Amino acid sequence: MKFVATAIDGAFLVEPEAHADARGSFARLWCSEEFSAHGIDIGIAQASRSWNPRAGTLRGMHFQRLPSREAKLVRCERGRIFDAIIDLRPHSPTFMAHLALELDAITGAAIYVPAGCAHGFLTLEDDCAVHYMMSEGQQAQLASGVRYDDPAFGITWPRPVACIHERDRSYPDFDPQACRDSWRRTEEPNP
Repeated sequence: MKFVATAIDGAFLVEPEAHADARGSFARLWCSEEFSAHGIDIGIAQASRSWNPRAGTLRGMHFQRLPSREAKLVRCERGRIFDAIIDLRPHSPTFMAHLALELDAITGAAIYVPAGCAHGFLTLEDDCAVHYMMSEGQQAQLASGVRYDDPAFGITWPRPVACIHERDRSYPDFDPQACRDSWRRTEEPNP
């Protein structure tokens, strides 16, 4: 596998190195030793899949609030998506920056989303399936998000949104100070 550093601190594009012959190709998609060698210790606690029948479907921008430290490895297993990450870690050198790229089933590349980053995607074709491997099990009480079109982040989506959950459409404007305060409260020792 090839690990390509991105503009978001700690996020990597993970490209499989396929070996091809007359039968087709074979590529390794996960290897804990290779991830560890790149400073990524993501013990897989849960795997999930989303299926999206319509192009223009937007899911995101989701994250787990502290004290969760959920990291994700996201791969498009059918179709093509525009994938986005927003760094919501106040102590990160890339706080509030975003990364956007295309993932597709042909290349099989994945994006590693560090804990503390919001993630979402927009389907670019009908019939897209996206596979997630997460470092922690989903905790509904910690589920949160930021709005996909919040001007604080400036993500330029490549096509109009045709289908979105009302929750994802209606997150309030991002408040950087509230985000910093939330992290500070969680990091302070309990008496």
